[in-house]
Amino acid sequence: MPIAGFELDRSSQRRDTSHPPSKQTVFSNLWIINHFVFENARKIGYQYFNKAAALMPLAFRQRNFAVAHHLRDISAGYDTAQHASNGGGPFVTYSKPEKTRTKSAQAKQDAILDAAARQFNALGVKGAQLGEIAANVGMVTSGIAYYYRKKDDLAAACFLRAIAVTKVHALTASAEPDVAARVARLFALHLGELAAMANGEARPLIGFSDILALGEPQLAPVLAAYIDMFRSIRALLADPAAKAQEHSVKVLRAHLVLSLLNAHRDWTHRFEASDYPRVAHLVADVVLNGVTRGADIVLGADPVLPAPPPASDPTAEAFLRAATQLVNDQGYRGASVEKIAAVLDATKGKFYHYNDAKNELITACFERSFDLQRHFLDQAEALDVRGAQRFAALIRALVCFQLSDRGPLLQGSAFSVLPDQQNRAHISRTRQQLDTRIGSILVGGLIDGSVRALDPALTAEVVHAAISAAAELRRWLPRADPASVARNYAQLIICGQLHA
Repeated sequence: MPIAGFELDRSSQRRDTSHPPSKQTVFSNLWIINHFVFENARKIGYQYFNKAAALMPLAFRQRNFAVAHHLRDISAGYDTAQHASNGGGPFVTYSKPEKTRTKSAQAKQDAILDAAARQFNALGVKGAQLGEIAANVGMVTSGIAYYYRKKDDLAAACFLRAIAVTKVHALTASAEPDVAARVARLFALHLGELAAMANGEARPLIGFSDILALGEPQLAPVLAAYIDMFRSIRALLADPAAKAQEHSVKVLRAHLVLSLLNAHRDWTHRFEASDYPRVAHLVADVVLNGVTRGADIVLGADPVLPAPPPASDPTAEAFLRAATQLVNDQGYRGASVEKIAAVLDATKGKFYHYNDAKNELITACFERSFDLQRHFLDQAEALDVRGAQRFAALIRALVCFQLSDRGPLLQGSAFSVLPDQQNRAHISRTRQQLDTRIGSILVGGLIDGSVRALDPALTAEVVHAAISAAAELRRWLPRADPASVARNYAQLIICGQLHA
């Protein structure tokens, strides 16, 4: 999943003083942002250094006072607008100054972060093992401990590196003159980074789906950095010429854009890296202009799809919902039997009374999510209306279900870390089949003229990712009316950022 965020208020950025990080944790986890800026200061500018420095704990900034002043000296006179005019582009090096770390130690730490990012992406934060990461860089586990005492320390460093890159992309794109140009530039920079990674020209970055799998004290600074990055994207989408928007609508707009950036693995696998610039243009077009022709869809005018009947066994259904939420938040391996049972205030004995094993329960979660999507697809396809109205009715029904007491649906990214390869293949194939059905509805709209000219296959995958991300909206807006949130979010998917 894309990160299930927290309510956007200032209190969410306060340090957790009840679990103060150790000196080793501070230096091993957070030097990466400092030295990421050091190597790229002439491109990024002192404005970004101020932003990045704000993410560092006070003790870390004080101990790096000399480095901060050196950064100020070498980056004076550069700003994000100049960086944007120079073409931006992927950031390849994340090195530490020679005065504080030798080149060989720096290269080793970069190699550890690279190997860890790949391993965390493949197995999740809970599933990856330090021993395997160490073996991939020719080390033993104790050698990793010299740089990162715990696995969560290493994972936090990977998250901070990825957050720093996305933050720089957002700041670079913000130099464009209007919202449309900024969004297009943001996706171009992001897909350019992915293309460079695919070609071995940029360092691999961890996805954000497992952030909540971190424990304390590592989670707090990563969440603070993530929320700061979120605010940068929210600011990028602000249009002074447009009418004033509610805070919740601004949050929904930013959440949708960031979720689609995070979900790139759902739709880039079908394309070669050389084709990523075209993909970036197509995705940005869907984000900005939506799917339907604006005049054809009036909010609330399309049919309402009936919800599926309630489950025959409420207790078994409760286990499915609890497991789904935990897997969405913490990944397959983070959702332990103990945690699933604890959500329902149940014993392990009760868990095994209703479920043979965790793997079978998670598989059942996927099947439940697929059956629910099939139900709404069947209802939409049976409507005697134009394609755009079928599509709009489907989107609104799925988003409303995600935010209902019967939600959420299991996010598609969870299947990639399932231990059973045959099961992974089955779930991936089923998801592709459901995406094809969404694409078929879009093709019907293209034929009858109610849907804009677009790539139906790619758009179906982008839309699926947007619906999946709706499961996180309760965390971003816990006090907002779910019906209003669902209506506004669905309208963003249907009509786009410029027309919703």
